[in-house]
Order: sequence, then structure tokens, then C-alpha cells
Amino acid sequence: MDDIDLKIIGLLALDAKRSLADIGSTVGLAPSSVNERIRRLTASGAIRRFTLDLDPAAMGMQTLVFVWIALREDADETAFREYAENHPLILECHHVTGAWAYLVKLRVNAPPEIEGFLTDLKEHRFLGRSETVIALSSPVPGSFTPKEV
Repeated sequence: MDDIDLKIIGLLALDAKRSLADIGSTVGLAPSSVNERIRRLTASGAIRRFTLDLDPAAMGMQTLVFVWIALREDADETAFREYAENHPLILECHHVTGAWAYLVKLRVNAPPEIEGFLTDLKEHRFLGRSETVIALSSPVPGSFTPKEV
């Protein structure tokens, strides 16, 4: 990956619908060369996907929640990872160091959905203990793409 590839990635990150001609004029390449580089970056896995960045409030998911999770001693960790990957509220799941095993990021419409999520973790016999943090605001928000729309 060279400097031009990095510039192309930066331009696409700002607007994935940007035309090849516009990108090419910015980086000094013909549109066909830009297309070839994007194709190569996608094939190599450097670009994993093209997606939308939605407004969570407009999607009815205005509450951002982080949940620290310690699994039960008898929990099936592989099953938990599959559960996290497929759960519609879990936007991110990170295996972490320290007192907790996982940190998950959720978007919900209202606090009762958090309780429902925790109850579901208990019913699946994953949850040993947890700590829930609700974001009051996000001065530097991340992008938002729900798993299910």
C-alpha cells in the first residue's frame, strides 16, 4: 500500500459514493487506475466493505451503551462469541484484558432494552457479572450501521 492508496482510502472513508473521476483528479490518476486500485484494495482485504453511516436517533436507537461482561465459569466461550456476532443489538464485541472478559457496544431505543439484553445473557447462561455504562453524549461519535434495519 502506497501513499496514493492511503489517499484513496481516506477519500472513500469520507464519501464512499465519490466518483472515480473525482478521486482520480484529487490523487492524480485516471479513473480506470483508481478503479483498479480500489479493486486491488478490496481483493486484498484492506477495504472490507462499503457501508452507510446512519443517524442512530433517526433509526430509533439513540441510546449508546457499553457493557463490561465477565462470563460464568461454566460458560461456553465459543457459544458466547457466536451469540455476540449474531445479536442484533451488539454493534461491537471486544475480548479485553483486566477484570472483565468482554466489552460490548450496544445501541438501543430505551433503557428497558438494556435490561432485556442482560436478562437474555443470563438465560443463555453466559453472564457471570456485568457493569453497564450509558453514554450521555458523544463529542466524537463513531459511525453507526445497525446489524438489522
